[in-house]
Amino acid sequence: MITSPHNPKVKQAIKLRERRQRESDGLMLVEGHDELALAVESGLAPRLLFYCPELFATQQPALLLERLRRASVELIEVDRRVFEKLAYRENPDGWLAVAPLVKHELAALAPGPAPFFIVAEALEKPGNLGAILRSADAAGVDGLILCDPIIDLGNPNVVRPSRGTLFSVPLARATSEEALLWLRQQHVTVVAATPEATMLYTEADLRGPVAIAVGAESTGLSPLWRAAANVSVRIPMMGRVNSLNVATSASLLLYEVVRQRAKR
Repeated sequence: MITSPHNPKVKQAIKLRERRQRESDGLMLVEGHDELALAVESGLAPRLLFYCPELFATQQPALLLERLRRASVELIEVDRRVFEKLAYRENPDGWLAVAPLVKHELAALAPGPAPFFIVAEALEKPGNLGAILRSADAAGVDGLILCDPIIDLGNPNVVRPSRGTLFSVPLARATSEEALLWLRQQHVTVVAATPEATMLYTEADLRGPVAIAVGAESTGLSPLWRAAANVSVRIPMMGRVNSLNVATSASLLLYEVVRQRAKR
């Protein structure tokens, strides 16, 4: 058991909170039993695990620990003081893994017979991306395409709000030009969400191959996406502001696709 926060492996893991270190090492942190379990089920192969049984929730079995042991993951038990030094969230549950950064390429996406995508352009806030990932997972999208991303996908503040769906939702990074070309090749209708649209989002036919496009928190979708979209839709706003949080907007639009397809 490691009992010193000055242990070299502990110090190296703590450095991974910084983007520059993650990109240099090609590694990231995954904290939390449920997040890690979903990541492993989705194919992530951690390099090592720091764990603290004293912090385990009573309902958490040792199945994940045994699964990682069989997969030859380096398991390092630490005491409570060390784990709380490692943890990046409040009320840690005793699980923190170091895993390789995942590559996200358009070519890896596998569209089905009626492809269903969400496109997020130039998002700035990790928490919004995490929330969109959770909605995308729940809605059963075929993939989330991040265009011209500002966010670092290894940021712990993406992993945490996504509840591990960062690893379960098919994900690709691309420029807007690359994404538009790829979507056209897949014969996917691009639906742009913008306050200036005249059509309500509930009036658009979203039952066929579709990609819902949402934009940056501060500026919305760029002129490129607005011009290239096959359909533009808006969410009705009755108050004094003209738009919702991007994660909330994405959730409404995704579940309108789910609603229409369920009726069919």
